[in-house]
Amino acid sequence: MGAGLYRAPMTAIPTPISDVDEQWPVVRSADLHRDDWIMALRADWVDRPDSPDEEPFRRVVLEHPGAVIVLAVDEDERDGARVLCLWQYRHAVGRRFLELPAGLCDVEGEDPLVGAQRELREETGYEADEWEHLTSAYTSPGILSEVVHIYLARGLREIGRGDFVPHHEEADMQVLWVPADELVDGVLAGRVTDAPVIMATLIARGRGLLGGASSERSVAR
Repeated sequence: MGAGLYRAPMTAIPTPISDVDEQWPVVRSADLHRDDWIMALRADWVDRPDSPDEEPFRRVVLEHPGAVIVLAVDEDERDGARVLCLWQYRHAVGRRFLELPAGLCDVEGEDPLVGAQRELREETGYEADEWEHLTSAYTSPGILSEVVHIYLARGLREIGRGDFVPHHEEADMQVLWVPADELVDGVLAGRVTDAPVIMATLIARGRGLLGGASSERSVAR
């Protein structure tokens, strides 16, 4: 370590390296916004363990039910792998993003995989024969409780959206196929900036599940 680097009191770090669940004491909480919306904003006053002389510190938490993300991949012997993507406007940041089919985990007790299958069908009109869980990840744990469950879907076929009718931004959303190599290039070059797209693309490519040289090596083995 470099000279002068601050060293906090050591806690046990697992081997192999991984995150662990831990809950610091909350002295009190106050709702900053809560209504019939699925999300809520609260403030917690937190005690740092084994620090009785310190005052509790305030942290704001956006409660979020979680989300599902679908990397839907079609393999074509002639054209190579391609990914089913969305082209969608996002008001919070004033930007149109290349995204993947996704949605909130807003059905209580529902398996995230079932939610992912529904979102793929409603947003794109496709269903898939093969599903694989790639990872679950916390998007911004400093303030947000959201965890996203990312799935790889293969064996795609178009079936239509059924009775689902898109509204608001989704009514303007476009569905398109993007060659996998172009998607990877866009992510690595910083042109594609939606975090779930970046996570799903790089994990799938790194595991040899999204075409490219790594996929060719995995097949060769």
